[in-house]
Amino acid sequence: MTPTGAASLVATDMREVDAVIRRRLASDVALVNQISEYIIGAGGKRVRPMLVILFSRALGFNGSEQHELAATVEFIHTATLLHDDVVDESALRRGRQTANALFGNAASVLVGDFVYSRAFQMMVSVNRMRVLEVLADATNVIAEGEVLQLMNMHDPDIAVSEYLRVIRFKTAKLFEASARLGAVLAEAPREVEEACASFGRSLGTAFQLVDDLLDYEGSTAQLGKNVGDDLREGKPTLPLLLAMERGTEEERQLIRHAIEHGEVARLADIVDIVSRTGAIDATRAAARAEATQAAAQLSRLPASEYREALLEFCARSVERSS
Repeated sequence: MTPTGAASLVATDMREVDAVIRRRLASDVALVNQISEYIIGAGGKRVRPMLVILFSRALGFNGSEQHELAATVEFIHTATLLHDDVVDESALRRGRQTANALFGNAASVLVGDFVYSRAFQMMVSVNRMRVLEVLADATNVIAEGEVLQLMNMHDPDIAVSEYLRVIRFKTAKLFEASARLGAVLAEAPREVEEACASFGRSLGTAFQLVDDLLDYEGSTAQLGKNVGDDLREGKPTLPLLLAMERGTEEERQLIRHAIEHGEVARLADIVDIVSRTGAIDATRAAARAEATQAAAQLSRLPASEYREALLEFCARSVERSS
């Protein structure tokens, strides 16, 4: 769940962000509106835009540009989800059918392109070169992360370091950019900007680690996606890599085969192995370590209720169950 203290603190700002999202997604093309409305209606945690707001406020910036950029990072995230679901052939997200399952792959990819390009129009409207640099760089790195993940699919021999590299690129980079944007808007000193970016990078990594462990610990109802989707897609995530490292030869071969073939026939057995070998707990511990690293960066920010909300954000993000 989204950390409650942070959510209530920036509730007014987030309503403004939602208004920007709706206004900026409007199109003269009916299908674009239809799919865009469907995606917005699915909700989501809005974690990345919330980071833009929290860091802007924590560093004393109160201008309307923060709402525009918060919506922009949500658009970039939404576009990656639209494309991700096509690549992964996913059928369920946030408890509802994915856009590609409902409207088809072609429409999803093309509307994803629309959302991306609208995000770039919004970046330009803020009229700050540093903002363009940050978001253009982030978007490029995210695309590289998507390709890296594709290359690692169905490979049970991937090193943990390579798995973490994919997370840094694919997920943590937009968290990093979101936190950095608050500092950019506030024209904070470079060392403060870098601390904000480091916070986002560590928190984003922690967030993805928790997502990955929930695929073997949660339920479909809680997650809003099908349990075992990562395995079905042949993704060698940390819980599986640790379970192979710690399990018996027979257990290792079972998991290897499942990753190589995207097979979920024995998902229950694999979930049991992942749990019994302590791979779930170890992944959660890795997420907590990243969150602790993130929290340490906040000492660079002046004391405020926004800094306290960011600390709470760290703690709650790694203990969530959905």
